[in-house]
Amino acid sequence: MSQNFQSGGRLRPVDLARRHGLSTQAIRNYEAAGILPAAERSPHGYRAYTPLHAQALRAFLALVPGHGHQAATAIMQAVNRDAIEDALRLIDESHVQLLDDRRTLQAVEGALRELDPVPQERGDTFVGPLARRLGIRPATLRTWERAGLVQPRRDPRTGYRVYGPADVRDALLAHQLRRGGYLLEQVAPLIAQVRSAGGVAPLEATLRDWHARLSARSRAMLTGAAALDAYLDCRPAALRGGPSAGITGSSATDPVEPPAGSL
Repeated sequence: MSQNFQSGGRLRPVDLARRHGLSTQAIRNYEAAGILPAAERSPHGYRAYTPLHAQALRAFLALVPGHGHQAATAIMQAVNRDAIEDALRLIDESHVQLLDDRRTLQAVEGALRELDPVPQERGDTFVGPLARRLGIRPATLRTWERAGLVQPRRDPRTGYRVYGPADVRDALLAHQLRRGGYLLEQVAPLIAQVRSAGGVAPLEATLRDWHARLSARSRAMLTGAAALDAYLDCRPAALRGGPSAGITGSSATDPVEPPAGSL
């Protein structure tokens, strides 16, 4: 049955919250953050939501798995202030990041294929030139050293760190894995396995997991796009006060409430 998004089907905060496994405070926080359109207030100050707000909430929760909480928030804020081009640009940026992550994975796989034998680079290098090559700070390399990702030797005369070809290989691999979202404590044992095994076999399970996570994120972006498109379709009718297609129940896979303080 058709509903009027603006005035039909009044909803309380608890109605939106229960449907998505959230708290009423989360709903209020979402409205305050601009994720939901501003709700009308009764003469006594009570919030009155509509199916339009329910559609906005569904869109936001569908965007989070693919884009992350911060980007999903920015997208909804842009839509709700009618800055649609800004919202689309944010979505495009997320897709660019996903493509970059896929290229990073390909680069990691390419680097691993070259690990055996270790590429023979000419001469040694020091912390500054290696940091510049990787596009990181020298302090990051020192942090990696403390975590066991790299093991440069020390020049006996100067005390400077000296990175040989194997150390450069480990730094390159660590850099790629860190870009792929892996924590230092996850990268360190992988690097240790590569050192001891001298091949790519220890990383095959990690690479499969990485592929799976990128595919899941890509699918989540499709789901988020569909939900946002539905919200965009209903907004003009709502702003005109006209009818639009009825809204069905919420998805069975709606995410749970984000951690406190995330807004």
